[in-house]
Formats: sequence, C-alpha cells, structure tokens
Amino acid sequence: MTDALELDVRPILRNGGEPFGAIMGAINALAPGQGLKLYATFRPEPLFTVMAAKGFGYEATPLEGGDWQVLFMPTAVPAGSAASRPEDPESWPDPIHYLDCTDMDPPEPMVQILTQLEAMSEGEVMFALLGREPVFLFPEMQARGHAWVGDFDADGTSYRLMIRAGRQP
Repeated sequence: MTDALELDVRPILRNGGEPFGAIMGAINALAPGQGLKLYATFRPEPLFTVMAAKGFGYEATPLEGGDWQVLFMPTAVPAGSAASRPEDPESWPDPIHYLDCTDMDPPEPMVQILTQLEAMSEGEVMFALLGREPVFLFPEMQARGHAWVGDFDADGTSYRLMIRAGRQP
C-alpha cells in the first residue's frame, strides 16, 4: 500500500459540522491501493459500514484525550459493489422527483426517501433536501443498489442529495 492520505476531521466535528462530505472527497481522491488515515473526536462506528461497502477495512486506535485514529485500507472489491457505484453524475438525467425533508426529524427523511425510491424506475433521479447529512441512509441505499451524490449547500445549513434509482432487488 502506498502512503496513506491523512485527514483530520476533528476541527469540523468540534465546530458542530458533519465531516462525511470531506471524508468521501478524500476517498475519491485516493490513488489505487492507497489508504486513508482519519483523525476524529470519537470512534466513527457508522463510517465502518459505509467504508466496508466501498471496499475498505479499518484499524481503529484510541488516542490521548478521547480522540481516535482510524486507518482505512483497501481490501478486495466487495461483491456486488460495481452495480451500485455511480458513473459520472453529470451524465444522469434531470431529477423528476423532489423531496424537501428539511423540517423532518430522523428517521422520517430516510423513510420518505426509501419509500420514494421503491416507487421509482431504474435510472430515474430524485433530488432531496435535508436538514442534516443522512449518514444512516447511505448504507441502506448502497444495499438497494442506488447511486448518490451529496454535499452541504454553500452556507452549510442544508444537505443536498441526488439519488439515481438502481435495480430493485
């Protein structure tokens, strides 16, 4: 494995932010075979499932003061993952479904999004606006074969999510 890319999300977390977008951006920037060394203020358990679905194992080490260092290392490509990896989102059709979930409390946004996805045909695109990053939704969409891209808006108050419906199991 080549040298791991280092990403310290502790400042983001300490300022009340969601680091998932920065983590996924770092993962997308990795060279083949390269790992990611992540520094966080807590053991990021939900991230382990997301990263496993992307083909990464992990080694978590506690640091002084309650912080954690997690080394994500590429493993074999997970079975079935190729079908759920998005091709270039720029090539997706325009969204035909829109959901505004900004005023909903969890788990309602996830329920609404998954319900809408069940009614969509493969290849259709949905745009959803959320009040926070839906970290628990990502593994659910991965398991169902959907592709997505998302990030916070410029002022960091809303999370924008575009989802392309995959083949229903």
